[in-house]
Amino acid sequence: MTTGVSTISVTIAEGLAGMRLDRALALSVPTISRERLKSLISSGQVRSGVVLSRDPAVKVVAAGEFEIDIPLPTAMANEAQDIALEIMFEDEHLLIVDKPAGLVVHPAAGNLDGTLVNALLHHCAGRLSGIGGVARPGIVHRIDKDTSGLLVVAKTDRAHEGLSSQFAKHSIDRRYAAIVAGLPISQRTIDAPLARSPHDRKKMAIQARGKRAVTHFTLVEPLRRAAMIECRLETGRTHQIRVHLASIGHPLLGDPVYGRNRPEHRDVLHLLEFKRQALHAAHLGFIHPVTSLSMSFDSKLPRDMQALFTALRV
Repeated sequence: MTTGVSTISVTIAEGLAGMRLDRALALSVPTISRERLKSLISSGQVRSGVVLSRDPAVKVVAAGEFEIDIPLPTAMANEAQDIALEIMFEDEHLLIVDKPAGLVVHPAAGNLDGTLVNALLHHCAGRLSGIGGVARPGIVHRIDKDTSGLLVVAKTDRAHEGLSSQFAKHSIDRRYAAIVAGLPISQRTIDAPLARSPHDRKKMAIQARGKRAVTHFTLVEPLRRAAMIECRLETGRTHQIRVHLASIGHPLLGDPVYGRNRPEHRDVLHLLEFKRQALHAAHLGFIHPVTSLSMSFDSKLPRDMQALFTALRV
């Protein structure tokens, strides 16, 4: 081992002969993602004897011996901050966070600290193996600042790659509890493409040139000129549920961007001091990217949404 580098030795098994080098190494060292290995090969960090292997596509021979130099992950520029988190599950590869409303997921202009990422850097200190060479939590998906509920976060390259693949294939089971204005039909699918609004870059809008977005919803319980529904995401576009529901005349109660609170709801919202969209990421299901076990998590309605639901019950 040299300063700032961890070196591992790998022997290619007989059954992997003839494979691409990056694939054979990924199967031989399951803790490192194939994309990370491609990068290491291309940058001259993989060698066989004294010969550097810079081509990820080169075919390997059985019992080939390789050494891989893995630079120790650099620290993420963002500050680690001791912010309380509700962790529902954690292992060496990933964790499940039940995010409260009001917590921004990722640092950005206007929210450079006090975010979920800052909190995770503190919580996972010394336990992030490095994603793309940087010791950082892998934010695979996001939910809005004022949406509460479940998020899965990767701690390793392999977990990040595996979870990202499942999201890309739309195989993650994501269900949201929502309280909407009016009484929608019992079941419906909204298939409408979304893109940035040409009139307000902070908003999303249904536009033919946008990316396909599909939301399925089911009526859970009628309320007083409102309803509790369950939304299941087939895709995961920015503000998808909020825009889709507003487009059919059933905006989320409390939504300051895509909905206008109706007179019959204003007093209740004011009395409860409910000032966010009534949306909660209540269920998350996926296949663990390393153990291949089926994972499923549920989060109860937060107090503010439970209070709104109770106040509106017929």
